[in-house]
Amino acid sequence: MIIDLRSDTFTKPTPDMKSFMMSAEVGDDVFGEDPTVNKLETLTASMFEMDAALFCPSGTMTNQIAIKCHTLPGNEVICEKNSHVYIYEGGGIAFNSNCQVKPIDGDRGRINVTQIESIINPEDIHKPVTALVSLENTSNRGGGSCYDFEDFKKIKTLCIENNIRLHLDGARLFNAIVAKNENPKNYGEVFDSISVCLSKGLGAPVGSLLLGNHKLIKQARRYRKVFGGGMRQAGYLAAAGIYALENNVKRLEVDHQHAKSIASVLSTKDFIGEILPVETNIVIFEVNGKFTAASFAEYLKEKNILCIPISATQVRMVTHLDVTPVMVERLIEVIEKM
Repeated sequence: MIIDLRSDTFTKPTPDMKSFMMSAEVGDDVFGEDPTVNKLETLTASMFEMDAALFCPSGTMTNQIAIKCHTLPGNEVICEKNSHVYIYEGGGIAFNSNCQVKPIDGDRGRINVTQIESIINPEDIHKPVTALVSLENTSNRGGGSCYDFEDFKKIKTLCIENNIRLHLDGARLFNAIVAKNENPKNYGEVFDSISVCLSKGLGAPVGSLLLGNHKLIKQARRYRKVFGGGMRQAGYLAAAGIYALENNVKRLEVDHQHAKSIASVLSTKDFIGEILPVETNIVIFEVNGKFTAASFAEYLKEKNILCIPISATQVRMVTHLDVTPVMVERLIEVIEKM
């Protein structure tokens, strides 16, 4: 038995999901004629009460398309210094949109209205135009931390006052929604665009959606084509997304509880330092004493347990629908004996 805690991207479609995928009605999505893709886009947009959605191969693509839509070359994008859009998307903001980034040192991946307000550029021809604020919920490098929704509202008000667009990288947004018992439609009221991923904790094999108003999604569809993201009979993949949204959202609570159980046993060991607060399905912790992060991960690998050293001193574990209660019990047993 392999226990894979490297990422929630390692989930595989269940037999029921695969059966649902294989029964999908398909067409050519580039022509707008794949009925299952259209259904997925309509379903997701309606969940957030936004005008429209666009199905793309990845969350990196939906984020990069959104940034392209909201900015002009030479503009500036504000985000937290560990944001996925900044450190994990291959320099895409510079490459695709010809924009520069002004990163903020936040709190577990979260930034606040005061921090943002202090670095918005004034009207000055020597400085780039601040065009976009990009937030991430939950924050990957913040250990799955969640924003307080009131902070979103404050940031939105600031953005409106300064004619700045607001984007949400919601790669694990449903984890936040479930953990904080939120209503997706509230997000649609605040953000100009939202990226939601289907291939992490929701368990679909491929795909993310970009949500926004009709004008933005029309523009996004053109950029998706330019970026090489136009897919043909994509309904087989979209069907997995529909199945995930209809069956796998509520069960994210299980992943969150598994993560808390893992953090609890880690906290009893003298070679474990700081553990970031566990709000959702990510556990990030320091390793010291007789282990380095790398040697800790290697020890677990010998026991068929996979995790990732994300720095010289930190390890990340991520729970997901392929991590069963039996697997969590086995992991706890191994850690207790270390």
